[in-house]
Amino acid sequence: MLLSDVVAVSSEVAATSSRKAKTTALAGLLRRLEPPEVATATALLAGELPGGKAGVGWSTLASLQVTPATEPTLGVADVDSAIDEVRAISGSGSGQRRAEALTGLLGRATEDEQQFLIRLFGGELRQGALEGVMVEAIAAAAEVRTESVRRAFMLSGRLPATAEAALSGGEPALAEFHLELGRPIRPMLASPADALDTALAEFTECSLEYKLDGARIQVHRDGDDVHVYTRTLREITRNVGELVELVRGLDCRSVVLDGETLALDDAGRPRPFQETMARFGAQEQREELLHPYFFDCLHLDGTDLLDLPLRDRLKALSQVAGAHRIPGVLSPAPDEAAALFEEALAAGHEGVVIKDLNSPYAAGRRGKAWRKIKPEHTLDLVVLAAEWGHGRRSGSLSNLHLGARDPDGGPPIMVGKTFKGLTDELLAWQTAEFQRRATRDDGWVVHVAPELVVEIELDGVQTSSRYPGGVALRFARVLRYRPDKEAAEADTIEAVRGMLRGG
Repeated sequence: MLLSDVVAVSSEVAATSSRKAKTTALAGLLRRLEPPEVATATALLAGELPGGKAGVGWSTLASLQVTPATEPTLGVADVDSAIDEVRAISGSGSGQRRAEALTGLLGRATEDEQQFLIRLFGGELRQGALEGVMVEAIAAAAEVRTESVRRAFMLSGRLPATAEAALSGGEPALAEFHLELGRPIRPMLASPADALDTALAEFTECSLEYKLDGARIQVHRDGDDVHVYTRTLREITRNVGELVELVRGLDCRSVVLDGETLALDDAGRPRPFQETMARFGAQEQREELLHPYFFDCLHLDGTDLLDLPLRDRLKALSQVAGAHRIPGVLSPAPDEAAALFEEALAAGHEGVVIKDLNSPYAAGRRGKAWRKIKPEHTLDLVVLAAEWGHGRRSGSLSNLHLGARDPDGGPPIMVGKTFKGLTDELLAWQTAEFQRRATRDDGWVVHVAPELVVEIELDGVQTSSRYPGGVALRFARVLRYRPDKEAAEADTIEAVRGMLRGG
C-alpha cells in the first residue's frame, strides 16, 4: 500500500467529527493492507512513529526545505524502513546524518505526504485520543468483538501488535494475549465525581481509598527479577532501587501490583509532586526515598487475577503486601466515608477514590467502576500554544492555550487560556521546552505539538461562543505539569461540559 492512501484516510478522519465515519474509514483501509504492512500502517494511522521515537527534534524538521515529489511512490514498507534508518543513526555527527536521511525520505514524498511525515516525526499527530477509535476500527476490519481487541490492547500495551493479531488470526489470536511478567499492561483509570455522597450512592459494595498526590507505578516480580513501570509504561527500574528491594522482599514467587509512590517529608506528609517525578529520571542516588502504596494485585504466584472482582484482588493484595496497602475502608457508612475523606486531606493528599468491589480490572478506560473525588475543581488539559509575555514576563512564554481531549479522536478542543499560577521556575522551563516543541511561531503565539499535559485548578466553567467546545474555563490557574501523563489521558471535552451541568 502507498503512503498516500494512509495520508488520505488520515485527512478524511481529521475532517469529520463523526465517530462512526472515522471508524468506517479506518476499517476500510485496514482491510486493504498486506499482512507485513499492518503494524506500520496502524501506528501511522494512530499518529505514532512505528517503533517509537527516532531522536528527531522540531529544530531539525523546521530546517528541512525539500522539493516534494510530483507523484506518490512511497510505500508503507518504505516509510517503515526509512524510520528505522533514522532511528539507528548515532554517534558523532548524528544530527547532520539524520537530517540527510530525512531529506532523502521527504524528497520521495509528495507535498501532502511531506506534511504528514513532518507532523509524525514532530509528534503533532501523536495525540493518543485516536486509540479508542482505532480499537473499534480494528474490530470492524477483523470482524471480531471490540471488547476482545480492547482486552488484547490492554495486555500488550501495543496497538500495532494488537491489530496484527486481530487481522491475521481473529478472536483466537487475540485470546493468546495474556498478562506476561515483565510486560506492563495499560492501567485502569478513575473518572471524576462531583461529590462524595452522590458517588457512594452509585455502588452497593465499594472500597473507599485515599487518592494520593503521587505517581502511578506498576511493579512486576518473577523470582528475584523485578521491574517497575510508570503509568505510561516506561520502565524506571534502575532509578528506584528502594522500590525494587521492597518488592523483592515480599513473601511470594511472582506478583504484579498496581499502586502509587511518593516522596515523604520528615513529618510523613507528601513532598511536592515534582520531587517524586524527579526520582523517575534520576541518574544517580537521590536523597528523597520513595514510599509505595499499593491498591491492586493483578497476579500472584502464577495466577492471573485481572478478571476476578476487586474484593478478591484486595484479599490477594492484603496477603502479599498488606503492610504497603493504601489506606482505605470497605463499604463505609456515609459518616465513615466523610471521615476518611477529611483524613486524606488532612494528611496532605488529594481526596479519595471509590471503587466497585464487583468490578474486574478494565485497563485503559475511564469508566464508572472507579470514581475520584477531590475538594477542588481540577482538569488535566493539553497545552496547545503559549503567548509571549510582556512587562515583567517579557521574553518568556506565558499565557497558555489549553485544550480538552476529543473522545472521538480529533485534535484537542480549546477551552481557555491562563497565565496564572506560573512560578519563575515554570516560566523558564516552559519557555525553553515550548520552543523546542514548537510547530509554528507567528511572533506572538508559539504553537506546540499537543502532547504536554498540565493540571489546571478552576472555579468552574461557563458557556462561551469564543471557543469551539462551547465552554470556557473560569478563573483557571496552573497547578503543575503532569509528565506522568500523555495527551491520551487528558480530560475530555465531555468532562469539561459536565462541570457546566454540575455548576
